[in-house]
Amino acid sequence: QAQLVESGGGLVQTGGSLRLSCVASGTVFGVNTMGWYRQVPGNQRELVASITVGGSTNYADSVKGRFTISRDNIKKTAYLQMNSLEPKDTAVYYCFANLRVGVWYASPSDYWGQGTQVTVSS
Repeated sequence: QAQLVESGGGLVQTGGSLRLSCVASGTVFGVNTMGWYRQVPGNQRELVASITVGGSTNYADSVKGRFTISRDNIKKTAYLQMNSLEPKDTAVYYCFANLRVGVWYASPSDYWGQGTQVTVSS
């Protein structure tokens, strides 16, 4: 079994910063791509940023230059540093990861965190 545990959300003023963390725990034998989506009620979940095991990154146009994703492969943890936050960044942020769970030869599957609220006040 495996799970993704998120932390770091909260309330911040416009222009402020937050750092999200996502840890893969359980019987995890491999962690492939990790990243975050976000969702506002009534809207579809949208990709914010992702990072491969080799460190290649991908960002939504709306966060480029403001958000930075990184990871620690030994700790099985991904981080999302969010700077210059704007009210439009307000959403629930969901961590995702493609994991090999249970045995080393298991086929990878996608896992999701429980979500963390980020609120940016104007």
